[in-house]
Amino acid sequence: MRVNKKYSCLPAEEKGIHIINIRAIEDIGYDQHESTLLNSLSKNPDADCKYGLYFRDGKRKVDYILVYHYKKSSAGKTLTRRVHHNDSSARSTKQNQPLPGKGVQLEMGESEPHVDYHEDDKRFRREEYEGNLVEAGLELERDEDMYQINQTHGLLKKINSVIQKITEPIQPKVAEHKPQTVKRLSYPFSREKQHLFDLSDRDSFFDSKTRSTIVYEILKRTTCTKAKYSMGITSLLANGVYSAAYPLHDGDYEGENVEPNDRKLLCEEWASYGVFYKYQPIDLVRKYFGEKIGLYFAWLGVYTQMLIPASIVGIIVFLYGCATVDENIPSMEMCDQRNNITMCPLCDRTCSYWKMSSACATARASHLFDNPATVFFSVFMALWAATFMEHWKRKQMRLNYRWDLTGFEEEEEAVKDHPRAEYEAKVLEKSLRKEHKHKETDKEKLTWKDRFPAYLTNFVGIIFMVGLTFAIVFGVIIYRISTAAALAISSTPSGRSSVRVTVTATAVIINLVVIIILDEVYGCIARWLTQIEVPKTDKNFEERLIFKAFLLKFVNAYTPIFYVAFFKGRFVGRPGDYVYIFHSFRMEECAPGGCLMELCIQLSIIMLGKQLIQNNLFEIGIPKMKKFIRYMKLKRRRSLDHEEHMKKKQRYEVDYNLEPFAGLTPEYMEMIIQFGFVTLFVASFPLAPLFALLNNIIEIRLDAKKFVTELRRPVAVRAKDIGIWYNILRGIGKLAVIINAFVISFTSDFIPRLVYLYMYSENGTMHGFVNHTLSSFNVSDFQAGTAPNDPMDLGYEVQICRYKDYREPPWSENKYDISKDFWAVLAARLAFVIVFQNLVMFMSDFVDWIIPDIPKDISQQIHKEKVLMVEVFMREEQGKLQMLETWKDKDKKKGENCNNHSPRLSRSHSGSLSSCHSHPLDV
Repeated sequence: MRVNKKYSCLPAEEKGIHIINIRAIEDIGYDQHESTLLNSLSKNPDADCKYGLYFRDGKRKVDYILVYHYKKSSAGKTLTRRVHHNDSSARSTKQNQPLPGKGVQLEMGESEPHVDYHEDDKRFRREEYEGNLVEAGLELERDEDMYQINQTHGLLKKINSVIQKITEPIQPKVAEHKPQTVKRLSYPFSREKQHLFDLSDRDSFFDSKTRSTIVYEILKRTTCTKAKYSMGITSLLANGVYSAAYPLHDGDYEGENVEPNDRKLLCEEWASYGVFYKYQPIDLVRKYFGEKIGLYFAWLGVYTQMLIPASIVGIIVFLYGCATVDENIPSMEMCDQRNNITMCPLCDRTCSYWKMSSACATARASHLFDNPATVFFSVFMALWAATFMEHWKRKQMRLNYRWDLTGFEEEEEAVKDHPRAEYEAKVLEKSLRKEHKHKETDKEKLTWKDRFPAYLTNFVGIIFMVGLTFAIVFGVIIYRISTAAALAISSTPSGRSSVRVTVTATAVIINLVVIIILDEVYGCIARWLTQIEVPKTDKNFEERLIFKAFLLKFVNAYTPIFYVAFFKGRFVGRPGDYVYIFHSFRMEECAPGGCLMELCIQLSIIMLGKQLIQNNLFEIGIPKMKKFIRYMKLKRRRSLDHEEHMKKKQRYEVDYNLEPFAGLTPEYMEMIIQFGFVTLFVASFPLAPLFALLNNIIEIRLDAKKFVTELRRPVAVRAKDIGIWYNILRGIGKLAVIINAFVISFTSDFIPRLVYLYMYSENGTMHGFVNHTLSSFNVSDFQAGTAPNDPMDLGYEVQICRYKDYREPPWSENKYDISKDFWAVLAARLAFVIVFQNLVMFMSDFVDWIIPDIPKDISQQIHKEKVLMVEVFMREEQGKLQMLETWKDKDKKKGENCNNHSPRLSRSHSGSLSSCHSHPLDV
């Protein structure tokens, strides 16, 4: 039954905060108490309550916290007193000594201070909601003191023991990493089968993570329909009835006299930069934060481990380029000043002719990333991506078995259709409108017509933001073109020689700043667009949010890189017939060594900048800044009460000052974007896996420190996989094969070199390749007003200049037309794309096929566990049947004894006398 309650607030300042401590079920299952426990904690907390981790009695542990703000009048303090409230229909208890868990409440000594309508409405909702929580079996306490596993044998056993000894220094010092030889038979808890579980210690049967999850489910499902149709804690939080709701951390993580707890152990063995070389205590992370967060860190750890071989191979490829740069004939020819190759101007009028040898540094640097080893590395990374996905599936299956998630599908099916509070509110609003018009009370649901305005807004919004990204990239292109023209008129030779590097570096920095800003904006817009869709379940909401955020951030991060890789230098035209943007700006050209070097610069600066600024500085700085702001506000509130300021804060007060948990989407997103940098354009930047590895070593400890010390403890969520992120990873892996094929074929000079080597080289070497790729132009064919203003800038008159293209010479009958060499190279490029793509995808699919998703030992253990579970239940049923038969036999004997004493009764009536000598039978 529910007890009527009246709450009073101790006036101190104009604003205050109430804390409601919630304890989970007293018994396994829901303990339906006749009333609730509502205590007002004094200003000096009892030492037995361990600073907020326990109820006032020091025995019952706090599982969840609800926080709400309230306004108080400036009148004098209102005295309060504890009153035991009992009911005539309740069980008999002592009137003067309230029992723990029974009806203790607060009653005002004087009339309540006057509050405005909104505060009164919120108070009304809280009273009803908390009363419903009591009916659900929760205990409340109020505080206003806050401003069998298979064993290996033989050789494998010896190898495993050696590996354990070698890896012992890098294992975290937690109990979960000790070798386990026995796995307890597990089964989802059911109140109908309590006798199968060890309930000797009911308080510790569920850990703190599970208890808080149970409470959270009750909080979500407990409705408050009398106060403007608020449903569940999520709706009450959205409407400001409560300002926060969160489970408590296990205790402090730093200090001399801190009692040992899981949070402290995680801080020492996981959330510390000093243990970066150790494995993660994934089992302890799962125990403390839940399976969903545990799977994220397990996936991040597997991804980081797999980056080690990719980094080693990338370094080898880079060193190969460094070792062969002096043997590269094309770059040697470009650097040879004796060739005296005069190049056509890079812009109209203000730019003059220039020597190809001035681009020597760019040509030599391009060879570091554009060499035959690059093709091998692209194939290797495609196979690496497939191997990584298969390795993670096997690791995930092992975790599922170890964490008892192999039968999670049935449990997930039962809860996945539970509607979100926002969806229920929208359906209720629709029902009220329909009932008002048509007097119908049928159950309603949202149709596509109801969501059509939101869908239209989503479509228009996404198209607009993608167009905005393209417009910004186009603006940066205009900046590059105009800046290159402005710097080209510099009078100093050093200024002219560094034009391309200066323009490229500054443009990439501008792109980086824009990408970081738009990332934050797009994240907020994607969440708003998803909210107006009103998805039915939390799972649908999360998947739609991830899809929108990933689409926008993918376009934002990779559009500048795609431009340099596939569009820059493709549509420039030729001297005398250039393609112009607007009226006077020509399309950009690639450097004589190709666009691959510029692509490398673009990719490296954006990747490193995002990792350093967005992933690290923002993750460290923003939470600390918010925490400092909350601390200053709390300090300002406490400034009038020195005693309150000096005493030690309770656990819920410390946790309230932490940053709320915002979900795993941002954490996954930054790693998925990084995975794209590592795989999509790895042909142009072999060192990408190395920089990703270095970042992730820091990222793991940074995220761990944030979860343990900077964030409120999130509600534990069960999950058996990483969800939609796995499909995104697979999609990126498939896309990476195609993109790398086009980068090698069209962006680098790998294919033109092969064509020249096997079709045009006279001596089977690369001598003459540079001259072969350059076409000639007669300067007399310049359009009017486009010729250089200073044609004698090089000290001699230029009649023929060269440009990079495959066209007929000016002395040919079809001058400046595309030559047959162009078509030969194009055919080779397309053939390479087709062969590379199909070969690599076939190899990836072969790796996928040859590596089983479920390890053989795990599949055997799962099968064995199911068999054992069936045996347990069969023995249980057989035991029941045997007891029933025993009872029937005894009953029959009693009936026979009754017949022997009463021979006058017929045999047909013996059954009706079976209870004549009945006695209790323990079953």
